[in-house]
Amino acid sequence: MAGPLLRVSTLATGVLASSGLYLYSRKLDFNDLSLVRFSRAAAITAAISYDYFTAFKHVEYGTEEYWDLKSKVHQRSAERLLDLCCANRGTFIKVGQHLGALDYLLPKEYTSTLKVLHSRAPESSTEEIQQVLREDLGKELSELFVSFEDKPQGTASLAQVHKAVLHDGRTVAVKIQHPKVQGQSSKDIVVIEVLAKAVHWLFPDFGFMWLVEEAKKNMPLELDFLNEGHNAEKVANMLAHHSFLKVPKIHWDLSTKRILTMEFVEGGQVNDLDYMKNHDINVNEISESLGKMYSEMIFVHGFVHCDPHPGNVLVRKCPRSRRTEIFLLDHGLYQNLQPDFRLDYCRLWNALISRDMAKVERYSRKLGAGDLYPLFACVLTARSWTAVNAGISAVPVTLSEDDEIRSNAAQYLPQISELLNRVPRQMLLLLKTNDLLRGIETTLGTRASSSSFINMSRCCISALARARRGKAESRMKRLQIRLTEAFSLWTLCLYELFLRVKGSVSLHWLTALLPFSH
Repeated sequence: MAGPLLRVSTLATGVLASSGLYLYSRKLDFNDLSLVRFSRAAAITAAISYDYFTAFKHVEYGTEEYWDLKSKVHQRSAERLLDLCCANRGTFIKVGQHLGALDYLLPKEYTSTLKVLHSRAPESSTEEIQQVLREDLGKELSELFVSFEDKPQGTASLAQVHKAVLHDGRTVAVKIQHPKVQGQSSKDIVVIEVLAKAVHWLFPDFGFMWLVEEAKKNMPLELDFLNEGHNAEKVANMLAHHSFLKVPKIHWDLSTKRILTMEFVEGGQVNDLDYMKNHDINVNEISESLGKMYSEMIFVHGFVHCDPHPGNVLVRKCPRSRRTEIFLLDHGLYQNLQPDFRLDYCRLWNALISRDMAKVERYSRKLGAGDLYPLFACVLTARSWTAVNAGISAVPVTLSEDDEIRSNAAQYLPQISELLNRVPRQMLLLLKTNDLLRGIETTLGTRASSSSFINMSRCCISALARARRGKAESRMKRLQIRLTEAFSLWTLCLYELFLRVKGSVSLHWLTALLPFSH
């Protein structure tokens, strides 16, 4: 008996030793092993699930103690999720960033904790970056660039950006994909899908399979940098009439699926108030310009840049013209809206702005919200149902209303999950885009300004009129639609002028009365 045992133990020792030697010789990072990544994700998911499953057993629902405890469990779980994303990196960071952007949809403990992922993505080494350049472009670093900064300008979940100078003297930004992301992404999505299904089985109220579906659909597109370059050129041509919008030009001869070389631009992030103050940039002008271009993307063209977090939107004063410019970066994630969906979305926002509650219900139901249409209206606008009924363009946003919405996000999480699983998949990235833009407006102090609603109305009127003209059978009917559109836009311009005059007159009288206040 001792003989076979000795042989087995000797064989096992030999296998382990040779495996260890092989892994060492390959300098393999254990974090790259699918088993390690899955085990870590499963362990943290189990810990979070167990916490929610046991924490509330001896606490009465609805009491102050219950809500206080729930907030603590949310915070613990969010921190565990953050640790998982940072450890597994890549796709996990991307999904975590998506969750962190869902303000007004998730409890604030999650969004505030996961937002740091936009600035905590790990860097690839210089050797790894050079290897990607060598494999994809077939040349050494010195053959491609006169100079290349080892320290990246920025690092994201899927790639990092380096500043470099070409042999003709032009300065470029080189976006290079982390070398391990391609191989890991498909496996990571399978892991996330399996664990999300397990959590949904344990907690039926957890309905975030939509997030997994979006990751499965969008991750291959985001990992193809040639697709990103084409998106950049398309949106630059589409919005070329907006002189304030700038999109970096692509150097196609130095671009591949894993490398994107583009014009290098400098500016401050759109949420950097100190930068804007030091460079005499008007925050209201920035907010209005963002509203114009995104309203046109969504309502008129149906081709929407879906990742406008502050790191992807830079602002500056043009050195020559001294005009304010907005640079839109990172064009990997776009949503193509189907025409019928886009027009119903136009009609819904028109109804919300004009306080037509019958149409709010009608078009919310058409977009899949069903009986949850009041919640849908609140999620879409980030306003309370009271404010929606009173008119979102007439009632200003208050801190108490914001607090109410955030607390309701935690209280109605099951209903929100159900709603997100009901609405068309196109709606999900729009909600993310809305939240990111809303976050910028909140930082700039311009949220829910009248100008943003006017820009939305203008784009909705034009989009709906164009659709009606396309279906009109006679020239007279098309002329009638054009005249109606022109009258509606003219009325809107008069209203905008009235608001500006009213604001300037009020400011004038306030300034005149200040000396008498002493």
